[in-house]
Amino acid sequence: MAVIRLRDITKLYRVGVEQIRALDGVDLDVNQNEYVAVMGTSGSGKSTLMNILGCLDRPSSGVYELDGRVTTRMGGAQLARVRNERIGFVFQSFELMPRLTALKNVELPLIYSPTGWWGRGKRAREVLTTVGLGDRMHHKPNQLSGGQRQRVAIARALINRPAILLADEPTGNLDSRTSEEILALFDELYRTGQTIIMVTHEADVARHARRVVRMKDGKVLSDLPTEQDAARFSGTPVAHAEPAEVGA
Repeated sequence: MAVIRLRDITKLYRVGVEQIRALDGVDLDVNQNEYVAVMGTSGSGKSTLMNILGCLDRPSSGVYELDGRVTTRMGGAQLARVRNERIGFVFQSFELMPRLTALKNVELPLIYSPTGWWGRGKRAREVLTTVGLGDRMHHKPNQLSGGQRQRVAIARALINRPAILLADEPTGNLDSRTSEEILALFDELYRTGQTIIMVTHEADVARHARRVVRMKDGKVLSDLPTEQDAARFSGTPVAHAEPAEVGA
């Protein structure tokens, strides 16, 4: 079942008299319980694509369906509700409120949800336990390591049981050991059924995904199972490579 359907998505920006085509006719389907990495150099369109997937920006043309709903026809209030209830965001810089405890940071999205605010403390404790921070709920961000802060951010992203989890360079501010711990957590979330789309410029991070979409000049350059992507772009042949199965 397709959670995301993009059809002929374009995004134009005007810089002075020049028109920049950040996205140029992008088609993309992401099914439920897929783990997709989006890669590309600076200016490839991957960040613009992530902003549109997260309903943080609107395409100039084309159709974006999320969970069967056409977001490109929605007003601002509807989009805000979709962002809060159907999309979980994980950012490189964590984006935590410094004066709030881990528990209160995780509760924040439910405070603004018309259906989720009741029982938000219980739900926040559950997701913090899921990400391995059951003993750090009452610590503030400055009392946590970088990896622990990112786990809080992941718990906050999961609080509303989102249709998709969008991660923008989620290991960019972490050392290699902590990065592996966070990627192992993403692996576990994928195994339990979460749909994940991760933007990264690092090949070793992208290998944790089951599918790699590469962007160039606002277009999809390639869309391959991870093993085939690695073979194509590393120059190393892989015999009898098969498409990765969803949930494998």
